[in-house]
Amino acid sequence: MNAQTRPAPDLAETIRQEAHRLGFAAARFAALPDVWDAADRLTAFVEAGYHGDMTWMEETLERRRHPRNMWAGAQSALVLAYNYGPDSNPLELLDHPETANISVYARGDDYHDLIKKKLKQLATWIVTQTSCELKVFVDTAPLMEKPLAQLAGLGWQGKHTNLVSRELGSWFFLGVILFDRVFETGQPEADHCGSCSACLSACPTDAFVGPYQLDARRCLSYLTIEFKGPWPESLRHAMGNRIYGCDDCLAACPWNKFASAAADIKLQTRQGFDKLLLSDLAVLNDAAFRAVFSKSPIKRIGRAAFLRNVQYAMGNAAKLSENPELIAAIRGGLTDPDPVIRGAAVWAMRQAVDDKEFQQIAERFHNSEVDTTVKREWEGRYD
Repeated sequence: MNAQTRPAPDLAETIRQEAHRLGFAAARFAALPDVWDAADRLTAFVEAGYHGDMTWMEETLERRRHPRNMWAGAQSALVLAYNYGPDSNPLELLDHPETANISVYARGDDYHDLIKKKLKQLATWIVTQTSCELKVFVDTAPLMEKPLAQLAGLGWQGKHTNLVSRELGSWFFLGVILFDRVFETGQPEADHCGSCSACLSACPTDAFVGPYQLDARRCLSYLTIEFKGPWPESLRHAMGNRIYGCDDCLAACPWNKFASAAADIKLQTRQGFDKLLLSDLAVLNDAAFRAVFSKSPIKRIGRAAFLRNVQYAMGNAAKLSENPELIAAIRGGLTDPDPVIRGAAVWAMRQAVDDKEFQQIAERFHNSEVDTTVKREWEGRYD
């Protein structure tokens, strides 16, 4: 490689400094390898069916196998971390079952828009400093950011399959800029998990087949966000009040003692988002749902999946306490226009009242129900 294709080493440091000025917590370079073992791990994940209903992973599998399948001219990557750490114990709300527990990353604004804007600002600055072609990626593109980050030395994929950094913990988003030239080759980060298995033990649904192996079909983040239909009945109790995402495995990681709270106000917990009552969320119509979660990543899953989650959580909460507001909110779900919500409300009602009262309610609704899946919920048939 000649001097024209490899910029001066001090330019890489200048780029890092500009990235920090824009708010990125870390920025590391990696030269792209010709052969990448991460591709084989991804293929094995999909072939095992661990991706569940995320058919887009199958459809884009070949493109995901190597960054050059996204852009043939790519020679290197700049991988950047943007911190979104919580300012308090993220699992504290699990002790308040009638309150919605939302994953830390979704308590502020949608990070996709924020990170993409920052990446574009950095990319615009870079092309004023050197002649190169580049492309910007956030995690909506079929690019494997976490293996790239490990290749660049930003962190390593822990046993929970998330990226972990000795300096940042694991509360950070990733962004990538691909270049048509190499700035620095980078030093891959070693695995520092050791014998620790705290993240695996913390999972409420036993979603880890083993260390470094996640079955997304059992993961609450997948179920609450990606999966659109009725959940397997066996996993509904385990969700507790986690209505959007799950942070248990991240929060359990001891490397998070080095994590910092989010400095960007747009990623900090919105006012009141740590005090949202399930019974209040359950009555949101579509317009209200969109208004409450405007600029939030929660909005993208839609009202039906969100209120399905809320109904399951209310069922779990009602089983612990006889709260008339919860039962009223569950009852309201029984007549919702959307069958996904109605079906979840049936299950929730079964948890909230005794068998005799449930049968009395079922007599009113079962025969008039037109959706076969909801009928099966009334009948307690989950197979």
